[in-house]
Amino acid sequence: MKKVYTSATDALEGLVFDGMTIAVGGFGLCGIPENLILALRETGVKDITVVSNNCGVDDFGMGLLLQTRQIKKMVSSYVGENAEFMRQYLSGELELEFNPQGTLAERLRAGGAGIPGFYTKTGVGTIIAEGKEHKEFDGETYILERGIKTDLAIVKAWKGDEKGNLTYRKTAMNFNPECATAGKVTLAEVEEIVPVGSLDKMAIHTPEVYVQRIIQGDHEKRIEQRTVRAS
Repeated sequence: MKKVYTSATDALEGLVFDGMTIAVGGFGLCGIPENLILALRETGVKDITVVSNNCGVDDFGMGLLLQTRQIKKMVSSYVGENAEFMRQYLSGELELEFNPQGTLAERLRAGGAGIPGFYTKTGVGTIIAEGKEHKEFDGETYILERGIKTDLAIVKAWKGDEKGNLTYRKTAMNFNPECATAGKVTLAEVEEIVPVGSLDKMAIHTPEVYVQRIIQGDHEKRIEQRTVRAS
């Protein structure tokens, strides 16, 4: 099975459709699939639901899809760095499903593992728990959270081989492994495609079985908030 594609545009061909659900790896601007996001914007796909920790910033990352009004709903845990997100949400143009950060990660992991739901204490007694099943375990109250499975997942890794085995680098690992398993089809963009067998087997974070297509791209790696020492 050929997994290596020459461009993000080619990798997305035949996979996108209006109303689809997409899991997007990254945390802020760290470890985001920059090239696949840009290519997704160019497809013109609309009314999509995006499952991602946040929605980037106004002019980079997932924020680019907000500019073009391609996102109908966000399933996120943090949205504080994007003024356009706030404007669309407060005006009723954008749906939002808030999740505690750990709950979102576990929902993605559970979906990828074939687990339809799990119980957690996180969110009990808050608006997060409204409308969800409550259950007692050992005298403690838990709420039921559903696993997430998406039509497509797009992730960013440091290195990958031609079979789709992926290695992430440091904090850029963030939500990428969970998103990679949650997609019915997973696309990965990497900084370097290496020969099969050259990756340290103990450092393969996402095995090839989860990845259907892979590209190599150039990455801006923009810093979301730069803090420098006064001169």
